[in-house]
Amino acid sequence: MRCQNDCRDDCRDDCEENGPGLCGETLESYRTAVSHGVLTAPPPPCLTGLGLLRPHPADARRLVPVPPDVAQHRLVQPLEQALRERESELLSLRRTLAQADSVYRQEARQAPAPVQLLRGNDVIHQKLRQLNAACRQELQAVQPGGPRSAPALAEAARQLPDVLARGVRHRTLYQHTVRGHPAMTEFMTAMQQAGGQFRTTGLLVDRVILYDRSVALIPDHRYSRPDHALLIEHPAITAYLAGVFDLIWDTAEPVDLVDTPTSTPPLLTDEKQIGVLRLMVQGHTDASIAARLGMSARSVSAHISRASTAWGSRSRAHLAYLLAENGALRAP
Repeated sequence: MRCQNDCRDDCRDDCEENGPGLCGETLESYRTAVSHGVLTAPPPPCLTGLGLLRPHPADARRLVPVPPDVAQHRLVQPLEQALRERESELLSLRRTLAQADSVYRQEARQAPAPVQLLRGNDVIHQKLRQLNAACRQELQAVQPGGPRSAPALAEAARQLPDVLARGVRHRTLYQHTVRGHPAMTEFMTAMQQAGGQFRTTGLLVDRVILYDRSVALIPDHRYSRPDHALLIEHPAITAYLAGVFDLIWDTAEPVDLVDTPTSTPPLLTDEKQIGVLRLMVQGHTDASIAARLGMSARSVSAHISRASTAWGSRSRAHLAYLLAENGALRAP
């Protein structure tokens, strides 16, 4: 502690110079009291304030020294008592909150987890069947990687008609490469006739299946095996995934196999598309065509993709053959 405010200026200066504690003059006064058993001179306020000096029982004008441990006990005892009381309050508060924490943890364990790991293809397929049966409003799917396998198409062909029959809105995104695949074309045609919708784009995010914009299934790539998936029921995450799907869907190209005529499409009239297709037939790449016509490579790809859909081609070479065979690019 520092000397009291009413210490002499020279004593206060000594305290401020040496930091907290007793100044040299105060210690010398206490030394005198201890060695003589009494102090008759006016004492520094620090000594009486700390209880190191007390009046003599027979003469209050004289002060006798008090052992520091005795003075310390008198000063520290109320502080220790206050600490014990605060510690008791702390323990009581912890016990009270521990009861609430027990209830919270118990309910959290019983509540459904917003993200659940599914292990094994059989478990994943069973969950998909349950979700398909429970879906009531909308089914959205992102299926990257080109044409799907025969077993996957067969399973979808078994389940999807029942979903569509309940009036559920179904939309699936594929990549452009599925357009020239016979099994995929057959599947999409059948599902379109039942009410399904399909669009394609060049690049897609990872596989996602969304049910009623509230439940999502995505792959879990943390494991080397592909038969792990995450079932997500967190409202914020599923809403985000549904928003991403809508964004990609709006920019993707529709697949309309049901209304596509089987006869030869009418002659092309879009000058930009005609220019793109002529250069494609000549063997130019998308980048080369874009540079020649002053457009982006993405626009070139879109023109070629629309023509492929209209003519039902399986590849760029097939499209070039159909265009040449039908004289679609001949100058008027």
